[in-house]
Amino acid sequence: MLAIQDLHKTFGNVVALDGCTFGVERGRMLGFLGPNGAGKTTAMRSIFGLIHHEKGSVTWDDNEITINERRRFGYMPEERGLYPKMKAHDQLTYLGRLRGMSASDASKSADNWLERFDLADRRTDPVEALSHGNQQRVQLAAALIHDPELLVLDEPFSGLDPIAAETMGDILREQAAKGTAVVFSSHQLDVVEDLCEDVAIINRGSIVVEGTVKQLKDAAPIRHIELDIDGDPEPLLASLDGIRHTTVNGSMHTVIIDADTDMRGFLARAQNAGRLRHFTYTTPSLSDLFREAVQ
Repeated sequence: MLAIQDLHKTFGNVVALDGCTFGVERGRMLGFLGPNGAGKTTAMRSIFGLIHHEKGSVTWDDNEITINERRRFGYMPEERGLYPKMKAHDQLTYLGRLRGMSASDASKSADNWLERFDLADRRTDPVEALSHGNQQRVQLAAALIHDPELLVLDEPFSGLDPIAAETMGDILREQAAKGTAVVFSSHQLDVVEDLCEDVAIINRGSIVVEGTVKQLKDAAPIRHIELDIDGDPEPLLASLDGIRHTTVNGSMHTVIIDADTDMRGFLARAQNAGRLRHFTYTTPSLSDLFREAVQ
């Protein structure tokens, strides 16, 4: 298990981490969320000793993380770290050998991952000749080349087309299913909600929400309504207590309300106000929870 406990880090007058605490178990996938500048990248870099925190600890299976443990981890930084003029296969093989693999095993693993990412025909191309999305795939292959115990990915879905994103999602599920601990950050909250059992939301250097996605949604103090009705919905919505947030997309109104708001009378009024084309009342989405947590 990866455990981050009470991390503190400042850069001059900027507080990057302020008691950051969270963990991820083997075989689980954690979505690490937060607004820009919240401390996500700083926390991730601390796992690999790239940032030296001023207080707190980062442990793996209750032990201090040394260079030997880090060689068994996989890391995909937000700012990509590939050698642009090096051929894709040669680069993966080289990075595998840095992780302690034999030349033969590293080459074989490189071929396997390039095949999996549909890049077998580009194996001899220099990385700089690949598209941004394909460079992203090579970077993920570099994190996976040595079959890591812990996988830490900073914005891995950034810039990927839907097919590549689906492939990446499938691979992350497979990694977690075989016992790898997976942590990834993303601003694509629908992707996180689809993939992750667990989530931690950081804001201003501290974790403000943590738990399983289901537990957090069930326990949230808000609920999510979608309403599409003939006629003017504004008088109807004006009669609804506990509104926190409303968005309009064409005729569809999405409303975030207090969880204890009585919906029975509202639904009756909605049915009387005009033809009700669409109505849902559900637990909040992860995007709703994120908005509530960081505002």
